[in-house]
Amino acid sequence: MYQTIVVDKVDGVATLTLNRPDKLNSFNVEMHKELQTALDDIANDGTSRCLLLTGAGRGFCAGQDLGDRTVSSDGTPPNLGESVEKYYNPLIKRITGLAMPVVCALNGVAAGAGASLVMACDIVVAARASSFILSFVNVGLIPDSGSSWHFAKAIGLPRAKAMAMLGTKVSAEQAEQWGLIYQTHDDDQYMEQAKQLASHLAKQPTEALANIKQLLNTSFDRELSQQLDLEQKAMQHLGASHDYREGVAAFMEKRAPQFKGK
Repeated sequence: MYQTIVVDKVDGVATLTLNRPDKLNSFNVEMHKELQTALDDIANDGTSRCLLLTGAGRGFCAGQDLGDRTVSSDGTPPNLGESVEKYYNPLIKRITGLAMPVVCALNGVAAGAGASLVMACDIVVAARASSFILSFVNVGLIPDSGSSWHFAKAIGLPRAKAMAMLGTKVSAEQAEQWGLIYQTHDDDQYMEQAKQLASHLAKQPTEALANIKQLLNTSFDRELSQQLDLEQKAMQHLGASHDYREGVAAFMEKRAPQFKGK
C-alpha cells in the first residue's frame, strides 16, 4: 500500500516506520502524503491505542530530501513557506494532537525536520548511537516544524540557541542528560524497550493519556488559573469514563485493571 513508510498494527500498537533507508528516511512529497493518510487511518481505526514511530536502516530521518525540492528553469527559488505550511506544519500538529501516546524509537541520526519529528513525539527511547542535529543553519535556514518551540522548552534557551546556531551534533546520551529525551539504551536493546513501553501504554486508559498529553503540551501558553480550569473540566469528563470506574474497581478488588481506552 505504501512506498515510503511501513505500518504494522498488533495488539493496540500501530508501528509506523519511515522507509527510505537509502536516503536516511528524508522527507519527500510522497512520504508526506503517505504519512498524512497513515496517521488519519491510525487515529480513526478504533483499535490503535499507541503509536510507535521509528526509521528503517541506519538513520531515523535526515530531514528534507533536498533533491526533491523543485527549482524552476529560470532559477526561481522554491517556496519554502508553502512547503512548511502544506506538509510540515500539518504533520507536527497531527502527531502532537493525536489522541493517543506516541513513542519514538530513535534508531540513528535525527537531523533538521527529522529532529523536529522526534520532538513532536511524547516519549523518546533512543539507541546509544543516535544523535540530533539542528542542521537548518547549515543551509541558511531556521529550525522549523516546531523545533524553535520544542527544543527551547525542553532544554532551555542557552542550549537550544547553541544547537540551532552551531548546527553541531548532540549525542543521544547528551540529549538524555539535558532532558531532551526519556531514555537511552544500547543499540541492541532500545527497540525492545520501546516496544515494551508502547505495549504497556496501549493497555492503559487511552482517553486519560490523551488528556494528559494535551494539558502538558499546551501548558506553556497558559497562566496557572487557566490550567486549573482545564484540569477541572478534564477530571469532570474522565470521571464518567469506563476506565475510571474500572480503575477504582480494580484498586478496591486488588486486581490488575482491564482498561478499554474509553
